This record gives sequence, structure tokens and C-alpha cells, in this order.
Amino acid sequence: MKSQRRTSIFLGVLLILVGVVILAAQFNPGLNALLVISFSWPVIIIAVGLLLFVFGLFAGESSMAVPAAIVTGIGCIFYWQEATGSWSSWSYIWSLIPGFVGIGLIIAGLLGDNTRQSIRDGINLILISLILFAIFASIFGEFQILGQYWPALLVLLGIWMLIQALFRARKSIN
Repeated sequence: MKSQRRTSIFLGVLLILVGVVILAAQFNPGLNALLVISFSWPVIIIAVGLLLFVFGLFAGESSMAVPAAIVTGIGCIFYWQEATGSWSSWSYIWSLIPGFVGIGLIIAGLLGDNTRQSIRDGINLILISLILFAIFASIFGEFQILGQYWPALLVLLGIWMLIQALFRARKSIN
């Protein structure tokens, strides 16, 4: 399927979903309480990220999904930090940013060309990001599940990266 057609399909589905949610909120006032987002400065960052994504859809540039996912993800982090007052969480929560890149790559792959490679790279970045998040959250005392065994995640990440590199080396040899 051509990327322009995928983009049109995705944009059509997105518009249908937004329209259904707005209609449902108009006919069911109780639903409005669930949809209320307290307006604060992080909402502006989230909106900019979403506008980047929509701009990329209208321009037919699926690669705009990557910066859009980064900006939207950082806005969501700031929104959570603003709501909870947990600003010290930035010491480990930054490690989610590579995962936002991975989400953007997956979306770009679904909308554009080279779908298989983009999805594979996106999943790899998301996994690396989650492992880094668990490591840094454990180091800074927020993630007590791992306790003193958090270095085992470093070992697993290293093994996983070695396996990935070896499989890529074999594919390039063949």
C-alpha cells in the first residue's frame, strides 16, 4: 500500500474517532468530566507535538511522526510532573525519550515506506528505553522492585545488544 494512501486512511480513522468522541461528549454530559484536561503549560507542549503529527499527515511526510512523538512524549512527562509535583523524577524519566523515538518510528513505518525495518527499530528503542528507565529508577530509589539486583538489567541489556549486533553482522555477510 502506498504511503499516501496509508496516510489518508490513518487521517480518516483519526478524524472519525475524534468526531465520535466529541459527539458522545455532547450527548452524554457525564462523559465531559472524563475528557476534561486541566490546562497548564505542558498541555501547550503536547498540543505542539500533536500539531506536528497532523502537519506531517497533511504534508504526506510520515517521518514527522518521530519529532511529533518526542515532543508529545516530553509534554506528557511534564504534564505528569506538574500534576504530581514530582520534579525530581527527571533524574530517571528522561530515559523514556528513546522510547518516544521508537513510537515515532513505528508510526512512521506504518504510514510510510520501509515498514518492517521501522517497526523493528522502533521496538528495539522502546525496549532499550524501558530497560534504561528501570535501571535509573532503581538507582534513584523510585523503583524498589529490583532492589540491589538492578545491575542485572545492565547485563541483560548488554547481552541483548550483542545478540542484535551478531545477527546483523551475519545478515550482511550473507
